[in-house]
Amino acid sequence: MERVGVVGCGLMGSGIAEIVARAGANVMIVEQDAEAMARGRERIEKSLSRAVAAGKVPEDEANRALANMLFSVDYADLWDRQLVIEAVAENEEIKLAVFRKIDAEVKDPDALLATNTSSIPIIKLAMVTKRPEHVIGMHFFNPVPVLKLVELISSLLTSPETSARVRAYATDTLKKRVITSPDRAGFVVNALLIPYLLSAVRMLESGFASAEDIDTGMVVGCAHPMGPLALTDLIGLDTTLAVAESLYEEFKEPHLAPPPLLSRMNQAGLLGRKTGQGFYSYKS
Repeated sequence: MERVGVVGCGLMGSGIAEIVARAGANVMIVEQDAEAMARGRERIEKSLSRAVAAGKVPEDEANRALANMLFSVDYADLWDRQLVIEAVAENEEIKLAVFRKIDAEVKDPDALLATNTSSIPIIKLAMVTKRPEHVIGMHFFNPVPVLKLVELISSLLTSPETSARVRAYATDTLKKRVITSPDRAGFVVNALLIPYLLSAVRMLESGFASAEDIDTGMVVGCAHPMGPLALTDLIGLDTTLAVAESLYEEFKEPHLAPPPLLSRMNQAGLLGRKTGQGFYSYKS
């Protein structure tokens, strides 16, 4: 995996590109336009600068990582990639369109196509390509350079060789801890996490408790590193809503239905840290 592509350079894509470049691969990062590309580059540079300042990454390693990255707005620049990781918005139609483009441009018949989706069935994405046996879920967690977990999700058509190659890359090269999941909405982590977050939103919505008390209860009372509403802000209310809708569509269980407050906050553009306002304010 010397030549890796990353499509999307938002919160997740930038983190994925950073760790892949730090691991020594040449990384081609594709974004939708020049403005998004510039934001992504700045996000990576700031992340590496913080890591150097904190003594977590040597300066020469950060410089090598930046030198390993190329940026483009043209999917054709993925032509020689051995692995392409999709990390665009958690929207099924957008991801399907991206996978069609990736499949059309990547020329190596043995190249692997991975998706960082939080919840969308892998088989749906695989079936819009001509190589479904080479498509796999590779779900990282935010912030990618810090959190060690990766979920690997094989569809019914993912080949054992694909699974083995991606697992080896994640563990041996990226130094991540891997768990595996069947191709069911939410996979392992979000199938457990999202109902918990939705319960916290319902508790706030009903007036049962304040956001601060809900989060303090779980941090101080249960030793969670972050309360559920603060965590929802970190994940993004848009991503939380998308995963909840995917879970509800698949399982039709009432506790998976998004609460009205979560939907209304999305409609208002109150998406959490990324917009400066969610259940808490992040505006300086």
